[in-house]
Amino acid sequence: MAKTESTFMNMLLALFLVTLLSCTALSSVFLMTKDAIAASKVKQKSVLLKEVLPEFDNDPVAEKFSVNTPNGEIVFYPARKNGVLVAAAAETFSMKGYAGRIDILAGFMANGIIYNTVVISHKETPGLGSKMEANQSSFAAQFKDKNPASFRLKVKKDGGDVDAITAATVSSRAYCDALRTAHDAFKTHFLK
Repeated sequence: MAKTESTFMNMLLALFLVTLLSCTALSSVFLMTKDAIAASKVKQKSVLLKEVLPEFDNDPVAEKFSVNTPNGEIVFYPARKNGVLVAAAAETFSMKGYAGRIDILAGFMANGIIYNTVVISHKETPGLGSKMEANQSSFAAQFKDKNPASFRLKVKKDGGDVDAITAATVSSRAYCDALRTAHDAFKTHFLK
């Protein structure tokens, strides 16, 4: 068999074929897994909603709606029992974290009291800002059963009622900022 001459066109054709095969393989894997990934995200969201909401019998994910706030878009998940609103979860965020965006899920009872909160994602410093997660410290527990109308969602250093995480005041401020934004939106859309 004769050896193919190494020309610019032959190299370009070979590179094009390798790229085409790689793109085809990647897109095939994406198409095969996208439904499973979407279902996994919905299941994960349902698990988190059960952590931040009292008992409910509807599907909050199916009833979710978005609200625009001065800080950005917040997604609400209304929780109902026997058709009556018992609470709502707010998927909220703050861009003021030490390492950027902090996403939390906050559950509010129908009267505006915080039922529970959970961190969805963050990039804060491990062992410092990451202590906002419930499995690393009791920081998030101090918000449970608090009414933001009387419990000032600011760290004590800023005149609020929140005990900041030691050596992670910026992360604590961002957490409070996300909660304040969510509560303000909750008051506007649920407390009338």
